[in-house]
Amino acid sequence: MSTEEQIPSLKPYLVRAIHEWCCENGYTPYLAVAVDTHTRVPREYVKDGQIVLNLGPEATHQLVMGNELITFSARFNGVAQGLSVPVDNVAAIYARENGQGMAFEPVVRESEPELVAETGIGDAIASEDAGASSAQPPAAGKSHLTRIK
Repeated sequence: MSTEEQIPSLKPYLVRAIHEWCCENGYTPYLAVAVDTHTRVPREYVKDGQIVLNLGPEATHQLVMGNELITFSARFNGVAQGLSVPVDNVAAIYARENGQGMAFEPVVRESEPELVAETGIGDAIASEDAGASSAQPPAAGKSHLTRIK
């Protein structure tokens, strides 16, 4: 192999292997993701630029773990949503029950074109993206609750 040829990333293979290991041994696979403009996740669940997703078979639908992109549907507060995570943004995959897994250095890209448009994931993610990107989270203000003594 010449030095000019790029070696494919080992990361997607390791993520798939750890996911399979978790599922085969009865563990719940959790995926920690660095969120950026290429990541399609519910923004209201993002904390400090990261989100942890349950990738267990009971929690996901149509899970596709490709070499570039991980896509699936999941429910958040009873509402099904299409999710899309670039493999480069995966920070860790581990078993919820015992913490065994692997951490990675996420590669966060801000100036590249949208991966979703290039891969054609589907209308569900595109329509979810249109609503999520234009809507700002509500500003924290005075609570609407009143104290009753």
